[in-house]
Amino acid sequence: MDRDAAPWPSNAWYAAAWDHEVKRSLLARTVCGEQLVFYRQPDGRVAALQDACWHRLLPLSKGHLQEDGSLVCGYHGLVYDARGRCTHMPSQETINPSACVRSYPVVERHRFVWIWMGDPALADPASIPDLHWNHDPAWAGDGELIAVNCDFRLVVDNLMDLTHETFVHGSSIGNRAVAEAPFEVTHGERFATVTRWMRDIEAPPFWARQLGKPGRVDRWQIIRFEAPCTVIIDVGVAPTGSGAPEGDRSHGVNGFVLNTITPSTANTCLYFWAFVRNYRLEEQSLTTELRQGVSGIFREDEIILEAQQKAIEAHPGKLFYNLNIDAGSMWARRKLERMIATERGIAEAAE
Repeated sequence: MDRDAAPWPSNAWYAAAWDHEVKRSLLARTVCGEQLVFYRQPDGRVAALQDACWHRLLPLSKGHLQEDGSLVCGYHGLVYDARGRCTHMPSQETINPSACVRSYPVVERHRFVWIWMGDPALADPASIPDLHWNHDPAWAGDGELIAVNCDFRLVVDNLMDLTHETFVHGSSIGNRAVAEAPFEVTHGERFATVTRWMRDIEAPPFWARQLGKPGRVDRWQIIRFEAPCTVIIDVGVAPTGSGAPEGDRSHGVNGFVLNTITPSTANTCLYFWAFVRNYRLEEQSLTTELRQGVSGIFREDEIILEAQQKAIEAHPGKLFYNLNIDAGSMWARRKLERMIATERGIAEAAE
């Protein structure tokens, strides 16, 4: 894909893998249209290289690692260090000085491996999205990676408008209250937030089990988008009248759904998610049960999103129509588009 036409910015941190996925072996993954290979060096640090040998372009992920951390091409044996520089060529002593592949800035944080796809000089780790709940001892949980065959922006749309829970997830987390409750949308330079309170409602099945108390509840969903593609959702329920809307959630149960979506190609993406909770922290069985349950819920989303992508491809040029419920996703797209336009404006000025 032409980078100038890509629907994502290059100068951003993207989650490329869960930390446990990257080992002393070669992991191939496509991020922002670029084929990459990841591996751990002997000291444990993660390296990320362009997955194409300088010599004949065979994916380096088809090669192997040496004990010293060097990567050996599986075709003709060229050897690369973690910076992408070729350090050995077969049958010759002189190494062509142009023999290298691109390396990328990588940072491990919040249980994810983050990669910077743009200008390395701009790769500030301080701009990595804050997903600290994923390793905070005050919270317990786990998550998964879903490879979804759709434009990454469709996943963001899905998360920013949770009224679909009523219709897609009616047997678990959805009920009529989600679709009918009023909501408020606020936004800043790179953020957009959708806040929805559902007061004095019947708890949907999932939340009724988590609360473990009879009676009606006050339920909240506070969705926060950070450009280009991270969505954090503060969710929970508390017994009606116990003070949750006023700020006292101590009588209820609270969770965070942590989502960061990485574009792989124009119509595929890597969807990293986790669900963390602040109750029954020591129960590993509950962590496993919740991961499996939320995975089933997101499988329902995956079916919808992939069907939507096929419909988009079958109707080229067909425009989306927007309702009031799309306000959050519309602002999220505007933040993303502004980020892309700013980056391209800088590039055009440099040229």
